[in-house]
Amino acid sequence: MSTRNRRDFLKLSALEFAGGSILAGSQWNRTVAGNPTPEFISEPSRTLPVFAEADICVLGGSCTGVFAAIRAARLGASVVLIEKQNSFGGTATNSMVNVWHSLMDTEFKKQIIAGLTRETIERLNKRGAVEFDRGNASVGCGFNSDEMKIELDEMIEEANVKPCLHTFFSMPYVRDGQLEAVIVENKSGRGAIKAKMFIDATGDGDLCHRLGLETYTREHLQPPTTCARFSGWDSVRGFSRLFREHGEEFNVPLGFVWGRGVPGSDVYMLAGTRVYGADCSHADQLTRAEMEGRRQVRAFMDMVRKYQPEGHVVLQALPSQIGIRETRHVKCQYQLKGDDILYGKKFEDAIANGSYRVDIHHQDKPGLTFKYLDGTQSYNRPGYPPVKGRWREKTESNPTFYQIPFRSLVPGKYDNLILAGRMLDADLVAFSAVRVMVNMNQTGEAAGTAAYLALDSNTPIPALNATTIRKMLAEKGSVVI
Repeated sequence: MSTRNRRDFLKLSALEFAGGSILAGSQWNRTVAGNPTPEFISEPSRTLPVFAEADICVLGGSCTGVFAAIRAARLGASVVLIEKQNSFGGTATNSMVNVWHSLMDTEFKKQIIAGLTRETIERLNKRGAVEFDRGNASVGCGFNSDEMKIELDEMIEEANVKPCLHTFFSMPYVRDGQLEAVIVENKSGRGAIKAKMFIDATGDGDLCHRLGLETYTREHLQPPTTCARFSGWDSVRGFSRLFREHGEEFNVPLGFVWGRGVPGSDVYMLAGTRVYGADCSHADQLTRAEMEGRRQVRAFMDMVRKYQPEGHVVLQALPSQIGIRETRHVKCQYQLKGDDILYGKKFEDAIANGSYRVDIHHQDKPGLTFKYLDGTQSYNRPGYPPVKGRWREKTESNPTFYQIPFRSLVPGKYDNLILAGRMLDADLVAFSAVRVMVNMNQTGEAAGTAAYLALDSNTPIPALNATTIRKMLAEKGSVVI
C-alpha cells in the first residue's frame, strides 16, 4: 500500500456497530424473509470501513436519482450516488423504456417541464439519439437507451458526483436517533457511506422502509412489464389482434401492448408483457416476475413464429431489470389525491408539473383505463375497440396540467432525509398519472435542491421554506409555476 493510500485509509476511520444501531425491526425481517415465521441467525458486531464521506448521499441511480445528485453537486455539495446495477438511468435504460412523455401542457401551448430532463434530451439529440413526436399526448420523444447510459455517465462526471455502481444498499446506520450513514455491499466488501443528507431514490423506498418509517402497499399493485427489443418487428402484421386471438394458447395474459422504435435503427422496443400478482419489493416475487416476464417475451416470439412464419423477427435484447410500475409508498406530509390531478390543483409548494393522463394498469382485469383532464376516459385492451366515456360532465374550460407538492416527498421523522421517485405519497389515481419518468425526474431535482439548501442553511429538510426551493429550481432551469 502506498503512503498516500495508507493515509487516506487511516483518515476514513470506521463505524462501530456496537456504538450505534442498525434498524431491523421484526416487520422488516418478515419482509426480507418472505416468510411469516423466519429462522434467525445472529450477526456479530464488527467494525466496518467507511468507503466514502460526502455532504449528500443519493441511493438509487435512476434518472430521478441521477438528477438529484447532479442538481446538488452543481449547487456546490459533494455527492455520492449509489446504484446496484452496472449503469445509470433505471427504467429509461436498464428497463429499456425508451420514451419520455411531453414537456408541454395538454394543449401543447405551454412548456411545463424543463431542467435536466430537457438538458438530457438536448444532449442526446446532438448525437442523433432522439426522435421527437411533438403534439402527441402519448409520446414526447423516443430515445436510444444505450446512448442515454453513456450520456448520464458524462453528466455525472462533469458534475463531480462520486459514482458507485454494482453497489447494494444493505442497512441504515443510526446513532442517537440520527441517520449518519448507510451500509453497502460491493466488490470491495461491506462498508459504509457517511453523509450529512440522504436522498432515497431507490424506487421501492428501501431506505425509508428499513428505517422503520410508515409505508403502505396497495392491494392491487399496477403490474410490472418486461420490455424487449426486436429486429424485423415491422414484418409482424396486427400483433394486437394476434395477441387477443392466441394469447391464451401461449399462456400470456391480455394486458396492454405498445412500443417504440430505437432512433436511427430498425430495432423496435415492445412493451406487451404483464406479470400479475407480483410485489417487486419482495425478493422472491421479484425473481418470479423477472423470469415470468422473459417467458412471456419468448411466448410472443413463439406466437409470431407459429402464426406468421413468413416474418423475420429476431430478439435482440432483454432488460437487466423488469419495468416496475409500483411497489411500496412512503407516508409523507401530504398524500397527493386523484382529484388534485384531475382538477389541476395548484400547490404553493409545487416542485413538479405534469400533463400525462391518468393511466391505470389494472391488476384485476385486462388492459388499462385512461382518464384525461378534459373529463373523458377510455378503457383499452389489445385487439378490442376502446370503451370511451366520461368521468365528469363537460365544463367550459379544463385544466391543462397538474402539480406535485414538495410535502409529498418529505417523510418528516429524520431531519436529513428526503425521498424522490415513484414511492412518493399518492393515492391510486394520482399515482397513475405522476409516476411517469418526466414527472419523477423533477422530484429528483427538487430533492437534490432541498438537500443542498438544508445543508447550506443548517435547516431540517421538513422545515425548509418551499418558496426558497422553488426559487432555486427556477434559477437553475426548472419550470416553476
